[in-house]
Amino acid sequence: MSRSLVLVESPAKAKTIEKYLGKDYKVLATYGHIKDLPVKYLGVKVEKEFEPIYELTPRAKKIVSEIKKTAKEAENIYIASDPDREGEAIAFHIKEELEDLKKEIKRVLFFEITKNAIIKAFENPTSLDEKKYDAQKSRRVLDRLVGYKISPLLWYKVKSGLSAGRVQSVALLLICRREKEIKNFIPEEYWYIKGDFFSPDKEKKVRAKLEEIDGKKIELKNKESVDEILVSLKNREFFLKSVVEKERVKNPSEPFITSTLQQDAVKRLRFSTKKTMMIAQMLYEGIDLGDLGRQGLITYMRTDSPRISKEAIDSARDFIAKKYGKDYLSHKPRQFEGKKQAQEAHECIRPTNPELEPDLIKEYLTNEQYQLYKLIFNRFLASQMKPALYSQRIYEIVDREENRFTFRAKGLALKYAGFLMVYGKDEDDEEEEKEGGLPMLEEKTVLTLLELIPEQNFTSPPPRFTEATLVKELEEDGIGRPSTYATIISTLLEKDYVKLMEGKFYPTELGCTVVELLEKNFPDIIDVEFTAKMEEKLDLIEEGRERWTEVMKEFYAKFNETLNKAKVSMENLKRKGIETDIVCDICGRKMVIKMKGRNEFLACSGYPECKNIRNFTKDKSGQIVVLNNKTDKKCPKCGAEMVVKRGPYSNFLACSNYPNCKYTENITTGIKCPKCDGQLVERKTKKGRVFYGCNRYPQCDYLINQKPVNEKCPLCNNPFLIEKREKKQPALVCPNKDCGFKKSK
Repeated sequence: MSRSLVLVESPAKAKTIEKYLGKDYKVLATYGHIKDLPVKYLGVKVEKEFEPIYELTPRAKKIVSEIKKTAKEAENIYIASDPDREGEAIAFHIKEELEDLKKEIKRVLFFEITKNAIIKAFENPTSLDEKKYDAQKSRRVLDRLVGYKISPLLWYKVKSGLSAGRVQSVALLLICRREKEIKNFIPEEYWYIKGDFFSPDKEKKVRAKLEEIDGKKIELKNKESVDEILVSLKNREFFLKSVVEKERVKNPSEPFITSTLQQDAVKRLRFSTKKTMMIAQMLYEGIDLGDLGRQGLITYMRTDSPRISKEAIDSARDFIAKKYGKDYLSHKPRQFEGKKQAQEAHECIRPTNPELEPDLIKEYLTNEQYQLYKLIFNRFLASQMKPALYSQRIYEIVDREENRFTFRAKGLALKYAGFLMVYGKDEDDEEEEKEGGLPMLEEKTVLTLLELIPEQNFTSPPPRFTEATLVKELEEDGIGRPSTYATIISTLLEKDYVKLMEGKFYPTELGCTVVELLEKNFPDIIDVEFTAKMEEKLDLIEEGRERWTEVMKEFYAKFNETLNKAKVSMENLKRKGIETDIVCDICGRKMVIKMKGRNEFLACSGYPECKNIRNFTKDKSGQIVVLNNKTDKKCPKCGAEMVVKRGPYSNFLACSNYPNCKYTENITTGIKCPKCDGQLVERKTKKGRVFYGCNRYPQCDYLINQKPVNEKCPLCNNPFLIEKREKKQPALVCPNKDCGFKKSK
């Protein structure tokens, strides 16, 4: 039996660490949190100083049983969960479960999974950090109070299944505010006048923009003012009045912290924040590198600090000198300071060993792991390299007669790549260099104006948020923490509050409605400044400068008062419906979205005078698309038109004379059921998955998951084929397993 037991969160991490520690250590994984607040009720004793009621998660019961069994026989017990608040919570929950053993439990902290870091950490174990656990507990209780108190109110007033979150709702507010700015934006017209100037030999051309008239900056608002200037510019001679040459320096960015890694992975790799964190976790916990063994490739990926250890700086600079030459090294080692709240024990996200170049270990990585590792590797190296140097030339061109009209041209050319050799240019660099440098001309050169180019433009609205810009905004506003951004974004998408279309966030009507209700009824909860201050208080709890129970009391007193008012004053949209811009095609009033169970439909706001209802779907951006529910079929009972309606599990035909006539029938595929005399109809599961079953259910239970096509199999004469999604293109196949017929669709 192993003398020491080590507990970590994941099996991948356990596997890597066990290799370094040797046979005297047994490393077990908890598979994440072993305890959490209960799902079915609040789980916070508000009256007892907000004591949380933690329970073992269902899958943790077996894991904890194995941990206890191993711990009984172990001489030493170490908890090596991640060095952050969540890791500390896991450590405390494990300690609680092992209290009956009456054994000392030691805490081990490391920020990279390398042999040296692991051995050093186990040589210097510490004790559990109660202040850090209190900060995690505070966040968990805060989020539970907000989520479990406000969400049921939204279910009752708006729609079942909705959620409100302390940080998630503020992120949604930012997206909805931006959308409102875009919709309310009124473009303003403005113009540029550019001129093409040629040197006397006609071999060199300069395109310059008119910027001043009589020494004053110009603003051209309309075509009339442009036309006047164009007339004045005709037949004038010009010369190059001045040439300004200067050097521009572009310094490398600091190495990655969590938020900047997420931003750059979105921009450069087109990875979602969720995917970025998932892949980074793999790189941190360890990858099997063949003969090199299993190794953690990057330092801990949840960090606010860009600090670099002296050893890491030295190893990076040695590597740069060997690979690129000493001329590429920055004049002195660069160290970076974090924000005030950054935990300075943490380092930046960097490679654990610069000798493990991405291309050398590429064969052991997935393509996505390789891309992210290379991004982290190159950014870290770049931070210790010389800046890039640009040569900027500015030409000032004026008319010879009166010196009234001043044109300027700017050219930017890369002079020395420096760190760009490793990290490459970003979109901003490429945009600046797009027009390249200017041809070499001497001052006083006479220039011929060959052509004037008037250019009409309109001011643009603020851009919609991408994942990268939303993360940047949240970080700048102090909302949440980088480790939570991926979860926030995932929740907004899962709840249908926003849609991600072509990389940009579009709020849905549901999302904007929820924000409006929360702004009106819970102004503090959805206030950017208030939420940022709560984050600061969590940091103060971790530093031991605030008691977590006092922070909870202060928050809850006002929150509970606001909640009680909202229960009475919040508008009931389930009854009234969510307003839309869709006009009723019968009476001309506005249509509203109403909910019945899981289904949404459009109903006339003039109900009960007008009972018009319409089915709808939403496009990729979340905008309403009304479905045409009319058919050519007549009701066999009363002769009225039959219309398509949406039920909980399938669409069906119903008489348009409802409720006077309640005749309905299934919409069939026209394909006969192979088990009986019924016909196949499209149905849906409770989760919305489409399948096809017999319309005589429950008498006949025949069903298939693929869409049937009314085409007989040419080999076995089965009455229909089914659609099958292949990787390259869809195909039609015979459902008869003994047949094997298949053709491209």
